[in-house]
Amino acid sequence: MKKVVVIGGGTGVFTVLSGLKNKSYSLSAILTMADDGGSSGLLREEFGVLPPGDIRRALLALSPSSSSMLSKLFNYRFKGQSALKGHSFGNLFITALEKITGSFSKAVDEAAKILGVKGKIIPVTLESTRLFARLENGLLVVGETNIDIPKHDGVLKIKELFLNPSVKANPKAILAIKEADLIVMGPGDLYSSLLPTLLVQGISEAILKSKAKKIYFCNIMTKYGETNNYTPKVFLNILEKYLTKNILDYLVINVTKPKHEYLKKYIKEKKNFISFDAAEFLGYKVEDLSKKTIISKKSKTIILLARLLRSGSLLRHDPDKLADVIDKITF
Repeated sequence: MKKVVVIGGGTGVFTVLSGLKNKSYSLSAILTMADDGGSSGLLREEFGVLPPGDIRRALLALSPSSSSMLSKLFNYRFKGQSALKGHSFGNLFITALEKITGSFSKAVDEAAKILGVKGKIIPVTLESTRLFARLENGLLVVGETNIDIPKHDGVLKIKELFLNPSVKANPKAILAIKEADLIVMGPGDLYSSLLPTLLVQGISEAILKSKAKKIYFCNIMTKYGETNNYTPKVFLNILEKYLTKNILDYLVINVTKPKHEYLKKYIKEKKNFISFDAAEFLGYKVEDLSKKTIISKKSKTIILLARLLRSGSLLRHDPDKLADVIDKITF
């Protein structure tokens, strides 16, 4: 059975895992521990636990239960004026398990057993840290949530991203990468989900040493405050900055254009559709998975064009279409 490792956090990892759950793969999800907003941030402050939010999403994605009630339960957020206001049940569940077992790693493992999860859920580090971003004007943004939802001028570019304190990788994460046949990065927020995992000591080095095929799914939309006006080539350049040149075997770009009426609300949020431009990838092998055409071949990284947009007004990747691309690469 092929071993697939998915790296990152947020809805991007949830989408990939949801698509792969019923495939014949041995799955591992290595998740960012940099979240410090919302319920996760409050639990970090009050109980000293690692942020459970991304763990909760991955558990739901890999749970065999098709019941929507489980999803509703774990994602339920308490309202009103109680001390639980803003907390999701799933986050509290994981926090309680951490206190019972005495270990965040054991808590995640126990939660996976209780839910009958298919695959391994792995926090990228078991040490507490915080994410920092330095902007082009020198301003230092402190905390993942302030990068994710900017209180500063979101037009300013992020020039540097780092963790403080610097933390070591979870040994389980290193082992999963070492044994992987395929490593999947993205989709998802570049600076607040994916790159924080790569900044953990030992992760980038493990990816470089791994003999696995390495794939990156480029986002469908840009994000204000993180990837304003980014093109697929810029995404690739930034990823290579934190890894190394020509590390990827595949860069996958969606080429299904959303309906104009669906784009309107995103434009109001200062988000733009990320489109493929062949001129950006002169010297690369560019292959259209639907047309079976190849433009050129010089670089190691293959640019795959695929129809990945899910139906409806929510402009995100379709889990099954992502899984189909992974099938074609793996077999």
